[in-house]
Amino acid sequence: MAARLTPRRLLLLAGIAATVALTSACGGGGDAQAAASTPSVVKYADSFLTFTHPGAWKTYAFQQPLELHFFPVVYLSTQAMHEPCSTQGNATSCGWPIRRLQPGGVLAVWQIPYVLPGTSRTTGTRIRVGGSPARRKVTAGGECRAIGADRTIDVMVGVTREFTACLRGPNLAQNQRAVNALLASTRFPSSEK
Repeated sequence: MAARLTPRRLLLLAGIAATVALTSACGGGGDAQAAASTPSVVKYADSFLTFTHPGAWKTYAFQQPLELHFFPVVYLSTQAMHEPCSTQGNATSCGWPIRRLQPGGVLAVWQIPYVLPGTSRTTGTRIRVGGSPARRKVTAGGECRAIGADRTIDVMVGVTREFTACLRGPNLAQNQRAVNALLASTRFPSSEK
């Protein structure tokens, strides 16, 4: 005996299918939106420092010798980076590991600065980073203007650690919050012994 689909049965089946589709879309969509609004966080660790950063920010560990006037430990960026230094003969020159920040882009670096005895680079608001006293200065443009940034964040932790972040709009406030979270998560394993 073959079942015939009458208009009434077709309408009932269409109603059930629509209800199932709406119910599954509501449940699945909420989870997908919640996951999208909570960015992933990645931990970076070496013998110098540890911190967490947004998963979309990639790291680049510096590979040059210590003969420079500074030593970048690690760069972070929202875009691809290249080797920042070049050597010709006995001269090594370094710049930024990107040519230009893209809109909404971030470039940051943790480094060991070279500070002459008797000089000080500690200006700005007093904060603590990794349990150590630090100074933070936020500048419109600043040194990061060279790569198209709208804001430069400089943090000196004592005289042995320096953090610089270059931010380009839009999303300056959001990226500055991500930088603040990175600084709040920073620890210096060598000084905790």
